[in-house]
Amino acid sequence: MLSEGKKVQMIPTKLLFRISWLFFVLFCKLLSVETAVAQNTMASATIPVNVGVVLDLDTWVGKLGLSCINMAISDFYFNHSNYRTRLVLTVKDSEGDIVGAAAAALDLINNVQVQAIIGPRNSMQANFMIALGNKSQVPIISFSATSPFLISSIRSSYFFRATHNDSSQVKAISAIVQTFGCREAVPIYVDNEFGEGIIPYLSDALGEVNVRIPYRSVISSGATDEEIERELFKLMSMQSRVFIVHMTPDLGSRLFDRATEIGMMSEGSVWIITDGMTNFWSLIHHSDHMDSMQGVLGVKPYVPKSKELESFKVRWKREFVQDNLSMMNAELDIFGLWAYDATFALAMAVEEVLGTAKFNFNTSNLESFGWVSQNGPKLIQALSSTRFKGLSGEFGFVNGQLESPVFQIFNVIGNGEKGIGFWTSKEGLVKRLDSTSNANLGTIRWPGNSYSIPKGWEIPMNGRKLKIGVPMIKGFNEFVKLMPYPVPYEFYPIQMEKDESYNDIIDQVFFGKYDAVVGDITIVANRSLYVDFTVPFMESTVVIVVPIRNNPNNNAWVFVKPLSGDLWMASFLFFVVTANVICFLERNNNEYFRRPPLHGVGTGFLFNFLTVFFADRDKVSGNSAKIVVGMWGIVMLILTQSYTANLSSLLTVQQLQPTVTNVIELLRNGENVGYQAGSFTEEIVQRLTSDRSKMKKFTSLEVLDELFTNGSIAAAIDETPYMNLFLTNKSHCNKYTTLTEPTFRTDGFGFVFPRGSPLVADVSRAILNVTESFRTGDIENAWKKQTNCPDSSTLDSSKSLSLASFWGLFIITYSTSVFAFSYHLAKALYEQRDVGISFWRRILQVLGNSDQKDLTLQTVRQRRLEEEDNNVEIITSRGAVEAPVEIPDDISGTATCMEIENHGSTNSS
Repeated sequence: MLSEGKKVQMIPTKLLFRISWLFFVLFCKLLSVETAVAQNTMASATIPVNVGVVLDLDTWVGKLGLSCINMAISDFYFNHSNYRTRLVLTVKDSEGDIVGAAAAALDLINNVQVQAIIGPRNSMQANFMIALGNKSQVPIISFSATSPFLISSIRSSYFFRATHNDSSQVKAISAIVQTFGCREAVPIYVDNEFGEGIIPYLSDALGEVNVRIPYRSVISSGATDEEIERELFKLMSMQSRVFIVHMTPDLGSRLFDRATEIGMMSEGSVWIITDGMTNFWSLIHHSDHMDSMQGVLGVKPYVPKSKELESFKVRWKREFVQDNLSMMNAELDIFGLWAYDATFALAMAVEEVLGTAKFNFNTSNLESFGWVSQNGPKLIQALSSTRFKGLSGEFGFVNGQLESPVFQIFNVIGNGEKGIGFWTSKEGLVKRLDSTSNANLGTIRWPGNSYSIPKGWEIPMNGRKLKIGVPMIKGFNEFVKLMPYPVPYEFYPIQMEKDESYNDIIDQVFFGKYDAVVGDITIVANRSLYVDFTVPFMESTVVIVVPIRNNPNNNAWVFVKPLSGDLWMASFLFFVVTANVICFLERNNNEYFRRPPLHGVGTGFLFNFLTVFFADRDKVSGNSAKIVVGMWGIVMLILTQSYTANLSSLLTVQQLQPTVTNVIELLRNGENVGYQAGSFTEEIVQRLTSDRSKMKKFTSLEVLDELFTNGSIAAAIDETPYMNLFLTNKSHCNKYTTLTEPTFRTDGFGFVFPRGSPLVADVSRAILNVTESFRTGDIENAWKKQTNCPDSSTLDSSKSLSLASFWGLFIITYSTSVFAFSYHLAKALYEQRDVGISFWRRILQVLGNSDQKDLTLQTVRQRRLEEEDNNVEIITSRGAVEAPVEIPDDISGTATCMEIENHGSTNSS
């Protein structure tokens, strides 16, 4: 009974559950009907706008782009539910084909009547779609076509590139190469439009910072691993170790795997990857290729962090994985952000232009399609003016392209990347964006786990040896042995043909026939336009060589040649001055100089002349006069000794003088001038004379001597090393000489290398080590033969002595004479200070004071004898003294008898 009772109670419970379930289902149906009615009502209030999407749906970019486009539409209208327009997508798969992309675009324009197309995936597909969009006035918006070749297509105002042009990163790459002092860089790129598009711009950017591209490595997109290795081995045989890789991620990853395997990712190398790989960094990051990319530097567009971006990454990851279960490790990259922002920009532009109007198409008679959008012109204006902050940063079009980007520089370390700096178009390389000063990049771990800056090049040990040309000279391996690293090389003698010049050797280096040329190559400005020179290892100037002749001094006036004209004149002038000063100083104290004015000067001249022979020097009595005479004697001693020595040289030594002293005058007179065949001195001779018939070529020193001997040339122009060999040759001793003027400067001899060769700096340092250690004499001996030529210093060695060699002596004796004269003049004026005459008359009286008694020396002597006789007679008649009377010397010839008597009385007392 109990069981039956229970059974009876369970029946109403089941009925109740079924009735409740029935009511729930009816409620859901009623709710869905209301939702559908609400949606239909909303749909009737909005304007659908057809937008086409053309992508390669089987590729990563196609799947990523489509997911971000759909999310962008959903997010846009969720945030702008009041907008009337709604983008309605029609997606077409181009299947990775150019024709397929063009056909899809044509179908969307003609049959779907789309107002804009988002896509295509790559630049090659974009070329055809841009033409279709231009004719139909339908904007084409691509978020992944990066080739610079589309620049010519950008002239179509209906194309918008919502991504960065590949050429926008070349400045950042060249700045990195320049920062680390690299002189060469080899681009490695894929052999298609994507790879080739960046090369012209990269070449220009590297050229602006003096970085040379010695080789371009082109690898096919379908290359096998063996083909990649073959190209890498070719690169290993070259010197440059700076590589710029511009490839797709799959090909680039294989390239680094092969490079690591053969040892190219070692210390000393520099690897830089463009955004062709870094834009897909999420694909590489989770692959097995990271180990082979350690130390690589990368350049990628900088995306500022934001809360909106982080939130979108989480939502996108969840939705994308739900639709693509096979891509669990997929991560959002820059192309997805550009696809999202481009869709946002299109939705904003559509709402701005046609939020209150209807889209219309007009028929047209164009050959390819029959529909043209009326709304295209307004729509492209709205797109061009759209500005907003998107997930990728500030988003806006300038001339149909995104604004100038900021690039981030990173270093591949471990399983990730480390940011080391940024590049902006205004500041260049900076360590931080908030810093206004250009700073070095952050610490870099280079390939080979090295932190030292790589040299960026090396001599290929497994490649060919350096081919070094030597123009007819042996043994120039001294500098090569000094290199700080092993340099495999071989010398190749360069036989210059009859009409060849050293410029032809320069051309052979320029065109790559030789890796370098060592020898007598003169550093000239116009040559440096094609090749690079090391620092000079030997100085050189261009000189003029002329014959010399013997010029014996056997003429009657040779005795005046030892002294120059100015020295003769100065000697005579000081002779006169000194004679007058001595006469003035001694005339009142010395009877020898007590003469009338004319006779006194003559006496002074005679005295000065006798001092030359050390005679009559004791005739002066005053100290001042003795000093003056002593100084004059010193001057005369030095002058006479110098005169004697120079006269002896003139009369006894062979006088060799050049036959020509002025080459300009020689050329004006129509004389011939020689120059070395093949030398740049030919240009100098051409500047001196316009008549080429006066220019004679010589090919050796022997030929030059022959041209001089037979009178074919009167002078020769060449560089000093060659002329030194010529002048010191035994058979040419004392036959030729060089003119001191004019000379022509050159930078000397240097070694020649191709433009941008990294060897130039190291060889130059080796040359400096040699020159600073005084070992250049060993090199010069390789040029100069030991000769026994006598000293050629006798060439024109006996020249007239000039005043410049003796002016110091003349100043001393002049100063002494002036001082003595001034002292005695002042003393005489002071003694006559009480005389009642003017100052100037006193000076004249002092200077003109002289004996007025006699006019000649004979008159004075005769008067003195007569006076002596008279005095003796007077004294005898008085009987005072019978002995003869001696008249003292201190009584002059004009003394009176009273004076004599007084003097005699004094003596007798």
